[in-house]
Amino acid sequence: MTMREEFTTAMKDAMKSGDKEKLGAVRLILSALKDKDIENRGLGKPAASDEEILGILQKMIKQRQDSIALYTQGARPELAAKEQMEIDVIAGFLPEQLGEHEIEAAVRAAIAEIGAAGIKDMGKVIGALKAKFAGRMDFAKASALIKQVLNG
Repeated sequence: MTMREEFTTAMKDAMKSGDKEKLGAVRLILSALKDKDIENRGLGKPAASDEEILGILQKMIKQRQDSIALYTQGARPELAAKEQMEIDVIAGFLPEQLGEHEIEAAVRAAIAEIGAAGIKDMGKVIGALKAKFAGRMDFAKASALIKQVLNG
């Protein structure tokens, strides 16, 4: 089953069960996906691939995490809880995320594979990691680790 089919199935299931929160979150995903497809069409590209969809989902989670931080600062726990619920729904479509040790091993392997010597090679390392681990790795953690390893 493709990711698009998973979203459609999840939306139908949420409608049948009356789960309005999940339905809303899945509709947000479908809306973001439609926006990406329109953007790609304008650039003469095909519809969003599964890798692009994974990137969209990760971006949506990051946006919600930022919102939770702001809502928590603003003493709005009900809004933070809504954002967290959306994160839970979105994360359910992502493949299992790599752990800390797996990220570290992947970063060190990519650095060795590319032969990265300094911080100027960071973009190449990130590119290699994104090609292999799209949707499965927290690239913010990986970036910090790459900087740490390359700076010695």
